[in-house]
Amino acid sequence: MRANKIFAFTCCLLIAGCAGPEKKEVAKPAAMPAPQVTRAWLDEYEPKLREAVKGSQFEFERRENLLVVTAPVQGSFNPDRPHMLLPASLGPITRVAKLLETDEDIAVVVLGHADSSGDDTKNRELSQERARAVTSIFRLSGLKQNRLQVMGLGSDMPRAANDSAAGRALNRRVEILLTSRETMQGLIAKYSQPAQPELKDAPKVAAADQGKVSKSE
Repeated sequence: MRANKIFAFTCCLLIAGCAGPEKKEVAKPAAMPAPQVTRAWLDEYEPKLREAVKGSQFEFERRENLLVVTAPVQGSFNPDRPHMLLPASLGPITRVAKLLETDEDIAVVVLGHADSSGDDTKNRELSQERARAVTSIFRLSGLKQNRLQVMGLGSDMPRAANDSAAGRALNRRVEILLTSRETMQGLIAKYSQPAQPELKDAPKVAAADQGKVSKSE
């Protein structure tokens, strides 16, 4: 009799346990992959950027995982007010900015460059002011600080020798670098490195480039 009672009691415990609330493991939402610079991304935006600067003096270049639009200072900035954009340069910059309004994964780094003539500190300040002038167009299009960075590099990164008027004109420029938000900080770190001294055998200006710039400063 006692054994029957114990059996019955055990059965009740088992039934109660089965009837209790079942614990379910809540699935964690999958982490969204960080935006990457991919060949598909580069292939998608390259023709759009080429079209945006078409018919202007702005240059387009694809560098590994970057898309770069270059605005030469000559013809883009007011000679009398060197940090002020000319009206002709507003259109290309605005079209580039419009392309990025709805794509939150794209970041922009704007770099100002100068030649090596004159005072180095003033050249750096002027390159920063010119870069900010270009950056202001992107800000008007709604790009926030987490997608937009600006730097003035002065004469630290020449693309031609500074021993001729043509070379100096090529070095005075503003570059607009398009990349992903994930790689933007890496770019900032890269361009924040100490400047290397300019080599005497810096690349000479090609004959084709010499025809594009004025002989005067």
